[in-house]
Order: sequence, then structure tokens, then C-alpha cells
Amino acid sequence: MSELKQFFLFCSGIDQNILKECPTDENKYMGIGATVFFTGVLAFFSSAYALFTVFDSWIAAVLFGVVWGLMIFNLDRYIVSSMKSKRGFFGNLGMALPRLALAILLALVISKPLELKIFEKEINAELLVMEQEKYKQQEDRIQERYTPQIMAYEAEIERLQTEIDTKTQARDEKALAALQEADGSGGSQIRNMGPIYRAKKIEADKAQVELDHTLAVNQPQIQEKSLAITELKTKVQEEITALERGAFGGLAARTEALARLGTQSEAIYWASLFIMLLFVAVETAPILVKLISPRSPYDHLIAEHEQQYELAAKEIMDVRRSEVLNRIKEKTEVGLHQTKADIKHRTAEIDAELQDKLDRLRNGGYMLE
Repeated sequence: MSELKQFFLFCSGIDQNILKECPTDENKYMGIGATVFFTGVLAFFSSAYALFTVFDSWIAAVLFGVVWGLMIFNLDRYIVSSMKSKRGFFGNLGMALPRLALAILLALVISKPLELKIFEKEINAELLVMEQEKYKQQEDRIQERYTPQIMAYEAEIERLQTEIDTKTQARDEKALAALQEADGSGGSQIRNMGPIYRAKKIEADKAQVELDHTLAVNQPQIQEKSLAITELKTKVQEEITALERGAFGGLAARTEALARLGTQSEAIYWASLFIMLLFVAVETAPILVKLISPRSPYDHLIAEHEQQYELAAKEIMDVRRSEVLNRIKEKTEVGLHQTKADIKHRTAEIDAELQDKLDRLRNGGYMLE
């Protein structure tokens, strides 16, 4: 139990030597450390599942999951340990806001893969629908490439067939009129094969000739275009068959499936939202506890400890600054005195030279050079 307590206190990022002087704060920081630890554990499971959907390998998922979990654990521990209680709520709030923002971001990242796992069965069912939609879109794109050409052939076949049907109908009408004229059931109502019948028979024969000509011209074209349509449809089917039907169910697809389920079902939408809020609450709990808690004995001791270091450092800096200033002053005064002495010495030398020249002039010993 003592080792577990020490571990959770380590997770909270506090100075355990200082905490020994105020044991009443142990439970508070044990709770904070436990929260930080279990957040790292949840991050491990979350990332391991997410990476398994990417690599399809438990070994890679576990290895990357451990790295991710340790990174989140270390980051949470740093966020909590770097937040020190100050005097005043607004001062603490200003210090907590960026940490809260980072904690919320981490909670969103951790919660999403776990949401995917919780709704895995519903997501798998939705993935089947999405997969069929995806394949249908691929098939539609293939058919769209050939549909205009097929429709053009079909329109041409329809035009040619309409022309044949028109000629056939005209031939049938004229043949029927000649037959009715011959048996007296139509036309002049006189049963005979006289000149009226012969005239109608000529028109019927002429219509038959036109029909035969149209059939001779149009039928080969209809067969040709029908064969072209068959070839195009065969090509479409071959391309559809050759489509890659790879695995559909990666991380992005599952996230999209969960979003679609949320729009289709209010129950799933609210459940997903509350799961996310739960992780946000867990991730931000240590920061909120520190924010709303009054200054504890540990906070006072750590502030005093840091102040001692601050004052000692300031004292050392002041001493060093004084020593530097004294050395600068000493060198400045020595240099000034040396300069004055040099000037005085040089002035004496110049005066001696001038006096020597004057003496020589007076004695008449000065000569121009």
C-alpha cells in the first residue's frame, strides 16, 4: 500500500519531501495522481485500438499505444505539477485557462477511439451500408463514361427501327386497301380485280419495294450498333468486375460512420456526446480541483521554499553586481589617476625642454637648423 501511495504521489508531480511536513494533503494529491495515471491508461487503450484499425497488428498497436499513453501521462503530470496555487481566484484562473484548453484537447483525442470501440457493432453495420454506397459510386462513375455513347447508339437504332416500322405500316395499309378492293369489303364495295384494284396493287407493290430497300439499308446498321452496345456493356461489366474491393473499415471510415449514426439516431448522438464529456471531466478534474481548492499547507510550504531560492538567488546576483561595479569603479579611478600622472610628467618634460631652449638663446648658443 505504501508503494502504491508513493507511486500515485509521484504521478501527481509534487515534492514528496515537502509533503512530509503536511500529511493532511496526502489524500488530495493521491487522488490527483491516480486521475493522472488512469488518464494515461485510457490513452493507451484508446491509441492502441485506433492504431489497430490502421495497422491491423496488435503488436504495433500495443507498442505505439504504450508510447502514446506514456506521452499523455507525462503531459498530464506536467500540466498538474506546473499549476501552483496563487493568492486570488482570478490569478489562479488565468493560470488554469491554457491548461484547461490543453486538457480538453487531450480529452477529445482520447475519447474518440474509445467511442468507436463502444459503438463498434453499430459502426460495423453502418460500414456495410457505406461500403455498398462506395462501390455503387464507383460503378456509377464507370457507367457514366459509357452511357452517352450507348444512349447515342440506342437513339440511332430507335430512329432506324422507327423508319422501318413506318414503311411497314404504309405497306400494310396499301396491301390491305388492295385486298379489300379485290374482295369487295372496302374501297368501291364491288368485288372485282379491275383498274382500281390494279392501281392500289401497284401502290402496295411500290410500298413493299420501299420497305425492302429500307430493310436492306437499316438492318445492317441496327445489327452493327446493337453489337457495339453489347461490346460497351461487356466492357462496363469487365471494369466493374476489376474494381478493387479492398478492406473498408479504417479509422477515418469508422469516424465517418459514427458521425452518420449520430445524425440518424438521437440516442447514439447523446450517448457519444456524454462519453466525450465524461473524458473531458476526467481529464480536467485535477486542474479544477487545484483551481477551486483553497491554499493548503503544501501550497504555503512550496511557496516559501521557492521564495527562499528566489531571495537567495537575488542576493547572490546583488552581490555579484556590487562586485562588478566596484571593480569597474576601481579600474576607472586608477586609469584616471594614471592619466593625470602621465600628463603631469609630460608637461614637466616639455617645460624643461622649453627652458633649455630659452637658456641657449640667452647665451647665444642657439643655431638655426
